[in-house]
Amino acid sequence: MEKKLITNLHEIIWNQGTLAAVDTIVSEAYTIFKDAGDAWEGLTLDRDTYRKRVLYSRNAFPDLIFKIETMVHEKDLVAVIWKAKGTHLGNLTGLPATGKKLSFEGQTVYKIVDGLVAGHWQTVDRLGFIQQLRG
Repeated sequence: MEKKLITNLHEIIWNQGTLAAVDTIVSEAYTIFKDAGDAWEGLTLDRDTYRKRVLYSRNAFPDLIFKIETMVHEKDLVAVIWKAKGTHLGNLTGLPATGKKLSFEGQTVYKIVDGLVAGHWQTVDRLGFIQQLRG
């Protein structure tokens, strides 16, 4: 069940951009425990703010696709190793649109509470991401 929940988070919300699914996949209180370089790091988001976070990324990368490479479930945590790709067609804070195709990867550990995704700890290759945009 927990692995399917995380698959749906990636496929339905992040890849397809179906924001209505946030109500059935994401907890009303979603905490970003650790995500260095993420503007929302350390914050607890309500569902509307979580949607804004998704839109921020999808506006910058309208064709953004995450591919889950590996997933492990233990108690109330699901760990994911993922790869992502997309075309930088919209502005990010401090990074105007470049039109460049990017690929990047990371690892995320999601916390599950009452059958919903309630937060994450994440590591992303942000240096590689920036180098692709500026290179």
